[in-house]
Amino acid sequence: MEILTDAAVLALYTTDASNYRHVPLGVVLPRSVDDVVAAVAACRERGLPVIMRGGGTSVAGNACGPGVVLDTSRYVRGVAELDPAARLARVAPGTVLDDLQALAAPHGLRFGPDPSTHSRCTLGGMIGNNACGSHSIAWGRTADVVRELDVLLYDGTRMTVGATTPSEVDERVARPGTEGRVYRELRALVRENLGLLRTELSTWPRRVSGYGLEHLLPENGFDLAKALVGSEGTCVTVLGATVGLAELPKHRVLAVLGFPSDFAAADAVPAILPWSPLTVEGVDAGLVALLEPGRADGLPPGDAWLFVEMSGDEPGEAAERARALAADLGGALTGAAVLDDPAAQRRLWRIREEGAGLATRLADGSEAWPGWEDAAVPPERLGEYLRGFKELMRAHGRQSVVYGHYGEGCLHMRLDFDLLSKPGVAGFRRFLEEAADLVAAHGGSLAGEHGDGQARSELLSRMYSREMLDLFARFKAVFDPDGRMNPGILVDPRPVDTDLRVRRAPLAIEDVTVLGYPDDRGSFGQAMRRCVGVGKCRTTTGPGVMCPSYRVTREEKHSTRGRAHLLAEMINGELVTGGWRSEEVRDALDLCLSCKGCLSDCPVDVDMATYKAEFLHQHYRGRVRPASHYSMGWLPVWLRAAALAPRAANAVAGRPRIAALLKRLGGIAPERELPEFAPVPFTRARRDLRRRATGSKPLVLWPDSFNNHLTPVVLDAAVEVLTAAGYDVVLPDRGVCCGLTWVSTGQLGVARKVLRRTLSVLAPYLDAGYEVAGLEPSCTALFRGDLAALLPGDPRAALLASRTRTLAELLENSPVDFAALEVEAITQVHCHQHAVLGFAADEAALAAAGVRNTTLDSGCCGLAGNFGFERGHYEVSVACAEDRLLPAVRAAAEDTVVLSDGFSCRTQIAQQSGREALHLAELLRRALRSR
Repeated sequence: MEILTDAAVLALYTTDASNYRHVPLGVVLPRSVDDVVAAVAACRERGLPVIMRGGGTSVAGNACGPGVVLDTSRYVRGVAELDPAARLARVAPGTVLDDLQALAAPHGLRFGPDPSTHSRCTLGGMIGNNACGSHSIAWGRTADVVRELDVLLYDGTRMTVGATTPSEVDERVARPGTEGRVYRELRALVRENLGLLRTELSTWPRRVSGYGLEHLLPENGFDLAKALVGSEGTCVTVLGATVGLAELPKHRVLAVLGFPSDFAAADAVPAILPWSPLTVEGVDAGLVALLEPGRADGLPPGDAWLFVEMSGDEPGEAAERARALAADLGGALTGAAVLDDPAAQRRLWRIREEGAGLATRLADGSEAWPGWEDAAVPPERLGEYLRGFKELMRAHGRQSVVYGHYGEGCLHMRLDFDLLSKPGVAGFRRFLEEAADLVAAHGGSLAGEHGDGQARSELLSRMYSREMLDLFARFKAVFDPDGRMNPGILVDPRPVDTDLRVRRAPLAIEDVTVLGYPDDRGSFGQAMRRCVGVGKCRTTTGPGVMCPSYRVTREEKHSTRGRAHLLAEMINGELVTGGWRSEEVRDALDLCLSCKGCLSDCPVDVDMATYKAEFLHQHYRGRVRPASHYSMGWLPVWLRAAALAPRAANAVAGRPRIAALLKRLGGIAPERELPEFAPVPFTRARRDLRRRATGSKPLVLWPDSFNNHLTPVVLDAAVEVLTAAGYDVVLPDRGVCCGLTWVSTGQLGVARKVLRRTLSVLAPYLDAGYEVAGLEPSCTALFRGDLAALLPGDPRAALLASRTRTLAELLENSPVDFAALEVEAITQVHCHQHAVLGFAADEAALAAAGVRNTTLDSGCCGLAGNFGFERGHYEVSVACAEDRLLPAVRAAAEDTVVLSDGFSCRTQIAQQSGREALHLAELLRRALRSR
């Protein structure tokens, strides 16, 4: 096992996805169940509390605390057994839900509960908080599907628990030692309180708050496994679980129903439930307003929507039922759409699944927080409760978007609490108390699926009687009499308004920042508060770019979340004490590829590439930098120098000993091949283009350093294609640069000087109405994205951003009559294009040229500009490419064209696979000449 106590690791585990922060005493990464047992034994010998943690995605604060954190997610994972006939699976606690789903799906089975964090949450965590998810109407909560648990008590006792008959209870009561005592005390607890347990613990499914003592009633089979589900690590440590699986429906469709308001959507739920839907999920117009343009395409008219999934045994049956439901609701609807295309369904489901992240920033830019995002009421009272809650919000001057599991009365909301001032925190507490009273008045539960944690445990007295709270304490004491298991949760709770993790950035950090952070009101500290820990960056399978280094190492510090937490701890200053000079933050950022995948794939638009640039600038201010910052960071200068004698430069670099020396001096990975310089840079070969345009469609071709000095054929092809499209193509009359390499190495002062000079060169063209054509995605994305942060408020920068287009976007406005190439192609999309520019126009251009293209969902190429060339990064760089990209390239037929606009991507593909990738301009020129 790994036992970690250094400041960096402790900082990573101070929080989860909640508002709370606790410095752990240490972090243990057990490699096996035996390691878990040994770790708990070591804690017991020292009297240390134990905090169990899975994916760390808890929004209630039940996965962080002042104890030793045991993280099972890295090593103690996997499905030990899958029995399709019995519909059972045996899983380790650190097993990610999607991994179990992937193994069950070929057998027509699935694990029923499916929270929106399914790509990174663990089964142990789901058992800890009794996770439910979108389909709990049909397939139940985690408590409903758990059959047996292997558990470890703090005193070292191991037990296998599940449903037991009266005779089995008697047999276990007679056993010696701790196990006999546990069953004896639990039986007494139940026998002495039958009336209280039957009357106060309702059987309504979303009553997740408190302990599930109703499962110990005789009529419920005295099921200790189910009673321990939702105990949030306060009683036992789960070592393994046997869980039931549900049968996948043969056919299903998604009915998207529009309503005039969220109240109307809530009121409609009781009429929908008799149709036996698989799910009834809701979103409101406020959440949809936070989406990027085009993301909400497919939603019918309305200000609130219910996503109702219907199933059927025969083809067409589900769609027929969905249409019948819409007809039955009639005038209550503002519109309806029935979707049977899986891709269309996934696109809309993503809106709902990313709600927890999207809702952290409201439409006016204000910050919103968890704390009251999980309450539930019986569905028939949902409309009434929602109206009351909106009144409460108005009374407190709070705002929020609304989404959640409408079919089971569970609403998720993040509110714009002020957690940065004492009056704001006091108002936060008053709101929670009044909201708890409102839920209790409607017969609801403070927690509808995420558990109580620190967010709700103190409020349980507003939901339960004193007698029931005493029973909860008695139940915990049966297993943990000394209170060492996740103390402060459920029993003897910590206050809801203490231990808050939100901090203002000190002036020593905030006042010296260079970048403008236009989407965070100019504040680096506010930008750091974007990450609320939802953990999508910890996904290791499936689509998207984020986060390539985590997918390789699976270390928390190499996830976007981990890096964001370390930056937040740098602001806090307690554990990470070096400020901008922090070595802990520097080391965590070292394997950040600056791919910007998080900017598009993270639900809260964390932009770690930008934060890394700021940090590197501050960290090395006035200090000697790594050698690669001088070699790769100043690459445009070295390329211009080499262009004075390119043949000589190639000859020198081609000698192995000299090349090895150059790489050593430049901090370049010895495994990398140095690129070959072009005989003549494009800007020199085409001096004729340094003129003013005379045509009606003036266009400046951006001569990026990579293509200009290394692959000028790309620029040459673009001129031919754009000219055929009717553009009058020119080059800037002087040398220009976007400053990208200085940005990525954190030399922001140089980058701003370079950009200001570039803007002065481009100013006459921009003033005359020229557009700018970018061929290298990283340069184009810088103009469309980072330029606003580098030169905030500069009107010329804003004008350049608005005028910059990709090649494909320019062809959308001026289509070309290409010949049909009739070729197969696969395309690697550059990460910055994925994050900032989009790829739809490129796919349209390829289709126009008769190219049967497959756009790979292959993540980052791993080279990522300077990253893959830097010493110490080679193995990670190649592993990123081997994750998805290189296997796809190798699997492609020899006559399949490999496309990629990014110079880094083409270089990685060439060096690791031997295949030559083309730029879009080169392939389109081929189609143009074929015409």
